[in-house]
Amino acid sequence: MILKRAIILTTFILSGLLYSQATVTLTLPVVTLMDVEPTGNITLNFTAPTEAGNPLGNPTPNTSKWINYTSAITSGGATRKITAAVNQVISGVNIRLQAAAASGAGGGTLGTPSAQVTLTTTPVTIISGIGGAYTGNGANNGHRLTISLVPSTYANLAKQDNISVTIVYTITE
Repeated sequence: MILKRAIILTTFILSGLLYSQATVTLTLPVVTLMDVEPTGNITLNFTAPTEAGNPLGNPTPNTSKWINYTSAITSGGATRKITAAVNQVISGVNIRLQAAAASGAGGGTLGTPSAQVTLTTTPVTIISGIGGAYTGNGANNGHRLTISLVPSTYANLAKQDNISVTIVYTITE
């Protein structure tokens, strides 16, 4: 019995002798990154009706683009949002944009998409409430974008070929 107590006491003493500490210093930077994947342009074309009295055929909405982002905010910092605007408005035509809920490989406090918006040269919020989060990279990760064209005012429509409109996306606090 005495031998057992001595072994237990020796074990506690040896355990105490093996204890040590280490200080770890780390840095977590504020990160704000965003891009649209895959790269490249899209083409949307109206089609002429085949019967007099019918409207133009709207192009099929494009769903090939995805917004990806990485966000690390300051402690207690504000959330971020993504806005979109066009560099020019085409008379008689509305360019509409809808961001879907985030899907794919991401995590954290992902943003909430707004309802479908009509783009103008004034930035409009399309995703809000982004906290510390990442969406995953590339197509099929993040927020899928649906971009569509519809006539706004037929009286303002005029034949135009190969008009390039740039959609500018911005992530801010």
